[in-house]
Amino acid sequence: MNATALLHLLQLASPSLPVGAYSYSQGLETAIERGRVTCPASAAKYLERQLEDVLATWDGAVFWRLLAACGAGDEAAFEQWNARYLASRESAELRAETVQMGFSLARLLADLDLAPAAAMRDTCLPAALARAVHALQVPHEEALLAMLFSWSENQVLACVKSIPLGQVAGQRLLLALRPAIERACARARALPDDELSSWSPGLAQLSMYHEVQHGRLYRS
Repeated sequence: MNATALLHLLQLASPSLPVGAYSYSQGLETAIERGRVTCPASAAKYLERQLEDVLATWDGAVFWRLLAACGAGDEAAFEQWNARYLASRESAELRAETVQMGFSLARLLADLDLAPAAAMRDTCLPAALARAVHALQVPHEEALLAMLFSWSENQVLACVKSIPLGQVAGQRLLLALRPAIERACARARALPDDELSSWSPGLAQLSMYHEVQHGRLYRS
């Protein structure tokens, strides 16, 4: 990857990207509240399972297909996978999260003259990110790794704030997730369409419990 593409990728993966990722925990706050995640070891097990059972088989796999559709200029396939991802959100919070973040990123792309404003409507975050990757000419495999790393980093930061963990423990946890991130990336790229799955009832339940949880720091 050349320097320009690397710098573009670092910008897209940066926590400072103004899409609001820091305000969501995707049910992790409830997992902590209910005692399922209480320490670095349980956090690592929880996040590794998420990477294996959710990110690899659905979020990452759909993102990979959105990247391919952008690269091929296949708008019909792009819209189909965007619609499928939106339909897979089992709770109001999970749908609102991806729509809000997708809108924010799509609006940013429009403000930077990288994509038309019309693309902002009903755009999930993976779709908006795929458009950004295509516009900035970032290699797809590296973009998928960055997407999985950004998700992992955000989850680790939620653990640091809410368990709570120390900063060193958080960085140690993020390092420990590297093999799981690499495995999730490889699996997401290799899965055929008929093996994709968004089946994650435990995550859906945590998300729905979060909607009525008292004293929340996060929006999901």
